[in-house]
Amino acid sequence: FKLGQAALVLNASRRFRYTLDLKKEAQKEEVIRKIRAQAHVIRAAFRFKEAARVGTTTNDAPGKAHADGALGFGIKEDQLTALTRDHNYSALQQYEGISGLANMLKTDIDKGISGEESDIDARKNAFGANTYPRKKGRSFLAFVWDACKDLTLIILMVAAAVSLALGIYTEGIKEGWYDGASIGFAVLLVIFVTATSDYKQSLQFQNLNEEKQNIQLEVVRGGRRIKVSIFDLVVGDVVPLKIGDQVPADGVLISGHSFSIDESSMTGESKIVNKDQKSPFMMSGCKVADGYGTMLVTAVGINTEWGLLMASISEDSGEETPLQVRLNGVATFIGIIGLSVAVAVLVVLLARYFTGHTYNPDGSPQYVKGKMGVGETIRGVVKIFTVAVTIVVVAVPEGLPLAVTLTLAFSMRKMMRDKALVRRLSACETMGSATTICSDKTGTLTLNQMTVVEAYFGGEKMDPPDNTQKLSAAVSTMIIEGIAQNTSGSIFEPEGGQAPEVTGSPTEKAILSWGLQLGMKFSETRSKSSILQVFPFNSEKKRGGVAVQGDSEVHVYWKGAAELILESCTSWIDKDGSKQSMTPEKVGEFKKFIEDMAVASLRCVAFAYRPCEMSDVPKEDQRADWVLPEDNLIMLGIVGIKDPCRPGVQDSIRLCAAAGIKVRMVTGDNLQTARAIALECGILTDPNVSEPTIIEGKTFRELSDLEREEVADKISVMGRSSPNDKLLLVKALRNRGHVVAVTGDGTNDAPALHEADIGLSMGIQGTEVAKESSDIIILDDNFATLVRVVRWGRSVYANIQKFIQFQLTVNVAALIINVVSAVSSGDVPLNAVQLLWVNLIMDTLGALALATEPPNNHLMQRPPVGRREPLITNIMWRNLLIMVCCICTLLYSSYLWPFCC
Repeated sequence: FKLGQAALVLNASRRFRYTLDLKKEAQKEEVIRKIRAQAHVIRAAFRFKEAARVGTTTNDAPGKAHADGALGFGIKEDQLTALTRDHNYSALQQYEGISGLANMLKTDIDKGISGEESDIDARKNAFGANTYPRKKGRSFLAFVWDACKDLTLIILMVAAAVSLALGIYTEGIKEGWYDGASIGFAVLLVIFVTATSDYKQSLQFQNLNEEKQNIQLEVVRGGRRIKVSIFDLVVGDVVPLKIGDQVPADGVLISGHSFSIDESSMTGESKIVNKDQKSPFMMSGCKVADGYGTMLVTAVGINTEWGLLMASISEDSGEETPLQVRLNGVATFIGIIGLSVAVAVLVVLLARYFTGHTYNPDGSPQYVKGKMGVGETIRGVVKIFTVAVTIVVVAVPEGLPLAVTLTLAFSMRKMMRDKALVRRLSACETMGSATTICSDKTGTLTLNQMTVVEAYFGGEKMDPPDNTQKLSAAVSTMIIEGIAQNTSGSIFEPEGGQAPEVTGSPTEKAILSWGLQLGMKFSETRSKSSILQVFPFNSEKKRGGVAVQGDSEVHVYWKGAAELILESCTSWIDKDGSKQSMTPEKVGEFKKFIEDMAVASLRCVAFAYRPCEMSDVPKEDQRADWVLPEDNLIMLGIVGIKDPCRPGVQDSIRLCAAAGIKVRMVTGDNLQTARAIALECGILTDPNVSEPTIIEGKTFRELSDLEREEVADKISVMGRSSPNDKLLLVKALRNRGHVVAVTGDGTNDAPALHEADIGLSMGIQGTEVAKESSDIIILDDNFATLVRVVRWGRSVYANIQKFIQFQLTVNVAALIINVVSAVSSGDVPLNAVQLLWVNLIMDTLGALALATEPPNNHLMQRPPVGRREPLITNIMWRNLLIMVCCICTLLYSSYLWPFCC
């Protein structure tokens, strides 16, 4: 089993590319076969270890039975593993299908497991935990060995060994070991400081990686939906899944609607696989591509192929950012210059030495041809060689890579405390160069705490919005049925009269909560009719639908963006339940109500339905391809949902404007709602702006590529936008030379997040697909956190520039002084030991002081750093040269002053 192949399968860049290859079917089978072969080996090893542990426990308690038998589960771990690993449908039928399998696992397919601690522990003992052994990170000694490979340090170690040997030979062991041992000790100290820094950074990456993999997901336990860590998942859990989620373990589909899986992470194929009762098996690590449903967990941890694969692959944390690459280039360039100067000085000093122009303190020449012994000549040459090595030590800025390592490690740790999880190290510095931010509205600029505050049903406004007294019972029943059945959310109704618990997306929660106020009994309403087909909410069409069968008729319910649903309606229901024709006057009345709600910054959601004859409904075996009718709808009514702006968003946007960063709002809401929120947040200052400052997604996408690039710079708000519109905007802005940061939370935002220079996903509402495509995860979904990330990005760059200026000033000054002194007198004022200790202090304490300087608001008053702006600016060169001249002048003046006096 080749890890390179596995790494290729997991490569994130392959998510959105599909190339037809006739060999892939055979390759897929071969990869799966190899993974499974390795799986048997690893599983056998862990079972051997577990058996030894259990055997010891059994000896302590002689009467104890086998774990499965003692716990009363009707199926064993290896049987479950074989069932899901081989996708054995016939074996599932032998277990009496999914309901029979659930009974064996003591699971209620509707209410899940009990959730008691003892039950969860029993399941972990019987079937394992949803964790897998991690490959150990590199040891500290490995980092020490890497540090020892530095060319400069190798030269210094050679010089230390030669100096030690010659010192002991010429001056005896009591006096001769000083120089060589001092150089060696300084070199060792540099090695261990560098290794310690790299080792700590490696540990930090491991911690961040574990945090990234600790996915929070919903499970059904005791009849209610609760959030748990993916590591706490157990066999028998019932897991609701929706588009964008990651399948957390191996399992079988209990029920689903338009449910399909992207299995490319396991098979390498980008084909979308539909899942139903005939093909219910799901592999962990795959992504839900469409629809929603629930699954029964049948295998976790190392009993899944994904777990075994991840146990065999350790993520590489040795990523070098563009800034590190540039710094290494600077260090190498300066090192080459230093080496060249050292070689030139070596040639000059050797020429002076062998021509008799190098003198002792008493004025006699150090070398006299024909009169010097071999030992004395070698000692003189070694002394000259030490001077050349000293010049190399002075010139090479060993602290540059160390400084950026410290800066990035410090920044990542602090950004984590500021609710920003950095997934890709390069994003730290790139964020400081951002010139524009394309932000979502819901949850980022707003609080994402939605409530229904206005309702328009039966042809008139309901005041308050839950007042259904004027509506007939038939209309109220249809509204409640449409709310209960056409939703991906859920309501848990606890016993004892406690308040119901509503779960789902913020919009779904708002509508379901409003339904409860209308008197809806969620479970009872859903049980009165059966779902025939579901069209999950689609971000392109801005609507979702469901077909349900009651006692005698079929209703197709639709819910979505108000003005789009209105376009599909040809009639409406009045308060008495009578169907009325949708006249132009009534259309204008509906539109006026929608506009009034939008001006008040409310999200408008419309409800409509259409009766359907049973003869028009396909048979059950053909129903999977049934496209729900979405024309000739009957309007039920419209609700307005309020989502207030987050506190502090105005200040954050004002700070971005001062920093030269333009914030653009990209939302699926209509233009009036988008305009109202943009004015409230401060993105817009003039309520009367028109195109292209505020533009509709459809208008933008219909422009040519050249026109889009010209318009993109002027856009502040894009309403009614689809994820593809966001992608087109990002591409246009990047083509205009912008460094683009994009926020996103949905599965369809993944291409835009992937295309942007910095992709920022939402940690609370974001799907796993969006998070995987992003560079930074905003853990609290707050725009103010995004601004803090920009400040940290600028701080990284500014701190590195400060350290460069600090170190190069000292290095260049010391190089000039040593070169001039060596050429003029044949000796240097500072020897290698002294310069090593000076460099050591600069590299550690200087880097630590400058690299860990926290950001301040002054950084947000500068323009963004350009893509091609040099790392060492003209101002830095000016400051550096002035300081070098001052230092050299002062030092030579202090040296020559006694002679002048």
